[in-house]
Amino acid sequence: MSRIRIDAVLVQAVIAGALSFAHLHDLAEAAGQDGWKAWAYPVSVDLLLVAAWRRMRTTADNRAAWAWFIIALAASLGANVATAGLLDLNDVPAWLRILVAGWPALAFLGGTLLVHSPAAAPTEPQPVTAATLPAPSEPEPVPDVTVERAPEPAPELPPAPASEEAATPAPAPVSAPAAAVPPALLDHARKLADTHQATTGSRIDSATLRARLGVPAPLADAIAAQLA
Repeated sequence: MSRIRIDAVLVQAVIAGALSFAHLHDLAEAAGQDGWKAWAYPVSVDLLLVAAWRRMRTTADNRAAWAWFIIALAASLGANVATAGLLDLNDVPAWLRILVAGWPALAFLGGTLLVHSPAAAPTEPQPVTAATLPAPSEPEPVPDVTVERAPEPAPELPPAPASEEAATPAPAPVSAPAAAVPPALLDHARKLADTHQATTGSRIDSATLRARLGVPAPLADAIAAQLA
C-alpha cells in the first residue's frame, strides 16, 4: 500500500488553501450569500485559478489563460486582504455586493473559454523524403585542352666560304685495327680447319669458325686470314 509523503511544502499548501477558502467564505457570506452559496464561492475562485494555471502550462503563448489567471488571483487576493480588518464585514458596500453576486457568471464564462479554447499542438518536423532533397549537381565536364608546342627553329650556321671547302681535303677512311689472335686460340682454330678440310674437302670460312669457336666476327675474320 502506497504511503503519502508529508513534507513542509504539502503542509504549507494545505494551510494556505484553508485560510484562503475561509476568507472567501466570510466575504461571500458578508455580501449576502448565505448557506451553501457562501461555501461555493471559494471553490469557484480556486477552480478558475487552477484551470488557468493548467492552460498556461499546456500552451505558453496563451493570453486568455493569463488574463483569467490574473482575474482569479485578484479575486482570491482581494478577499484575503478585505477580511484582514480593512473592510467592515457588517456593512459591506454596494459595489462589493455587486461583484460577489456577478462572480458566478464571470467564473462560468472564464472556465468555459479555458476548456474549449484550442490548444496549440506541438509542431512535428516533417519527414524529409528523397523527393524533397535537391538533386546533387553533376560537375560539368572539363574539355580536354591539348597544348601543342611549336618546334623551335634550328640555329642557322653561317655558310662556309667556297675556297675553304675546296681546300679542305676529305678525311681518309680509318681502317679498323686487326684483332689480335691468341696463339692457343689460333692453334685450336687450325685443328678445326684441318678437320673441316679433311671432312668436307674445302677450306673453312670465317662464318664456320665463328660458329665453332663462339667468337665475334672481327676475331673470326682475323683467324681466317691467318689460316689462309
